[in-house]
Amino acid sequence: MIYLSEFRLPDEKEETGYIISPSAELNMQCYNQFSTYPFKIFPQKGLGGIEFSDITVFYGLNGCGKSTLLNVISQRLRLYRGTGFNDSPSFGSYLKLCEYETAPGKKIPAGSEIITSDGVFDYLLDLRAVNEGVSRRREEIFEEYRDEHSEEKYGYTLMSLGDYDNFKRHLEANRKTKSQFTKERMKHLDIPGKSNGETAFGYFTQRIKENALYLLDEPENSISAPLQDELKRFIYDSARFYKCQFIIATHSPFLLSLPGAKIYDLSETPVAVKRWTELETVRLYKRLFE
Repeated sequence: MIYLSEFRLPDEKEETGYIISPSAELNMQCYNQFSTYPFKIFPQKGLGGIEFSDITVFYGLNGCGKSTLLNVISQRLRLYRGTGFNDSPSFGSYLKLCEYETAPGKKIPAGSEIITSDGVFDYLLDLRAVNEGVSRRREEIFEEYRDEHSEEKYGYTLMSLGDYDNFKRHLEANRKTKSQFTKERMKHLDIPGKSNGETAFGYFTQRIKENALYLLDEPENSISAPLQDELKRFIYDSARFYKCQFIIATHSPFLLSLPGAKIYDLSETPVAVKRWTELETVRLYKRLFE
């Protein structure tokens, strides 16, 4: 499914007009070589208009601008994003010079979003914090079990509901093994342990729903080769059967080989559309395996 059909970046003339007559917000900043970001990146690459397929890939070596391009598109379309990005005083003015077209009879669906490596990393940190809390609770339960087995705990005087709860916990601890006691008291808290890569893969499969546009910034980070292959199939099936559109920045040969993907090589000047087997990274892998 295609929702976003075209995106046009400002050409060199439009950019020059802005640089010569900078906006008021830029004048309020300390002017330096970074103040005009993301100006002066894409005209030098000969990149003006981008036509999209149901799966479009931005490929290129580090520093070629593929993540910047995703951020420009996502901000211009006002897509949801879970984390911030490298903004600048000129970014808003740059977005005003960008234009886009949706497919006939289509609009950008609600629920569309950009998913970045930072977003996945924040999710991993949040989950780690939850797991650390679970681990602390587990240690507290171990201490409760040891305490209830202490020789000092030989009798109770039941004077209140609190005394009854303590007596019940004491009986429970003495009737069960340590693992049984702990498992029973943590059954609503425990979280299955998974590696970062497995968790990252699960994050994508949970976030991506049907009927939406998704921008993915290097989704292969932390994910092993077999899971990258699974992610490739998941993206392909989501586009083919569940009416999703994807724009992906990636180095992964698995994602570069997505059937029917339109690939822009941002390392080329001018930027060119290529087959995945023509890309430098893939050729390096080929030579390595040979």
